[in-house]
Amino acid sequence: MSEPIRFYYRGAVHEVRDAAPTQTVLQHLREDLHCTGTKEGCAEGDCGACTVVLGSVVGGRLELKAVNSCIQLTPTLDGKALFTVEDLQQADGALHPVQQALVECHGSQCGFCTPGFAMSLWGLYLKKEGQCASRKEIDDCLSGNLCRCTGYRPIIDAAQRMLQLPQVEFDAARVAEQLAALKRDALAVYSAHGQTFLAPRTLDELIQLRAANPGAVLLAGSTDVGLWVTKQMRDLGDIIYLGHVDALKHVRTLDGAIEIGSGVSLEDAYHALCRHYPKELGELRQRFASLPIRNAGTLGGNVANGSPIGDSMPWLIALGSQVVLCGAAGERVLALEDFYLDYMKKDLQPGEFVQAVRVPLPREDVRFRTYKLAKRFDQDISAVCAAFAFRMDGDAIAEARIAYGGMAATPKRAAQAEAALTGRAWSEAALADAMAALARDYAPLSDMRASSAYRMQTAQNLLRRFWLETRNDAPLAADAVNAFAVSA
Repeated sequence: MSEPIRFYYRGAVHEVRDAAPTQTVLQHLREDLHCTGTKEGCAEGDCGACTVVLGSVVGGRLELKAVNSCIQLTPTLDGKALFTVEDLQQADGALHPVQQALVECHGSQCGFCTPGFAMSLWGLYLKKEGQCASRKEIDDCLSGNLCRCTGYRPIIDAAQRMLQLPQVEFDAARVAEQLAALKRDALAVYSAHGQTFLAPRTLDELIQLRAANPGAVLLAGSTDVGLWVTKQMRDLGDIIYLGHVDALKHVRTLDGAIEIGSGVSLEDAYHALCRHYPKELGELRQRFASLPIRNAGTLGGNVANGSPIGDSMPWLIALGSQVVLCGAAGERVLALEDFYLDYMKKDLQPGEFVQAVRVPLPREDVRFRTYKLAKRFDQDISAVCAAFAFRMDGDAIAEARIAYGGMAATPKRAAQAEAALTGRAWSEAALADAMAALARDYAPLSDMRASSAYRMQTAQNLLRRFWLETRNDAPLAADAVNAFAVSA
């Protein structure tokens, strides 16, 4: 029996009964609720004009995250709070400090993108609670918002100014109380327009649903599946939503590894990982898509998708990470590199799904780095993503693990280059042999992001950069090899 979608919106509980399961939140706002402050730009999560803020209760407290409404599906709002630019105006009609700062700093020309910027800034405003924000925090906050006419300087000025204005309180406790009343304890089923949206709450419910519906689309953060709807116009059929399965949202240390459940957001996953690998993963975390995408997408979804240009897989493979698969037959654990069989083809049995990813903890004898090469610093797809993890025995390489994205049909290790290095001193001669061997490991394609020759040359040069940073004698500091590094 179909149940309505219920979420907190504009101070009250809002119910939806007849929207298609693949209707986006943006479409619901503009077409059904006629709240047109939220804009449609790209419809693929890139421009940020559609940014809204979603609220969920986590650990008894309200957690707020900016996301792209153009690729979020309306049924995923069930049990959450939705905030749009219309919510910013104060009860007496006054502008919110975010809006006032944009006015004072001349942060809007044509105004089309402004509501999206305002919502991203509002998310930062609530997080900082009146404290100053660093330039890095502001840049990260705005990484998912594109402006084509105003220019970013006045918008960045507004981000600083908004925290200097008289503070406006936000009653998070009241919203949390409303959401507590909406919480469901068992499977929710929503059906409309010939499609069914299934939202299990427990791992057992998910296992049973997946076994009964092996062809259903699994939906986590919708940062990829959303584009199947908005860009490919695909008929998804029935959908199983993972977003309410708390058993998939754990981060824990287990037998020398960090185990991250497949429902953990990219932002939370990289936050946890950067506690252990701050120097190695810090820049990649910032450059991985944008904050709204990281807030919505999951590390498990990134792994399950298996794109050859996904930025997580090369470094996960280089570190020797494992993927935990789950189904009615039980649990399987695979080396992540063995999970990818061919282009977008994975070793998944019918009824199985990705339950977790296990990432080895740092070891003193392992030198590890990962590098992303793209045309833009923020929010861009990699032309080449490289990862290197060398286990050292003194000055010699006991084991070399090298993985690249963007160089083959799958994220792939460089077996020939690894063989050229194993057992040898980490020297310039060994480096030269390994760089030459990369040409035997890969035959990259040319596409809109890069030519085959460019990919090969830069893949080799990234290995040289790794050598410069980790060589035995006089390794170079980050600001000597990284154009984006900030000197002390």
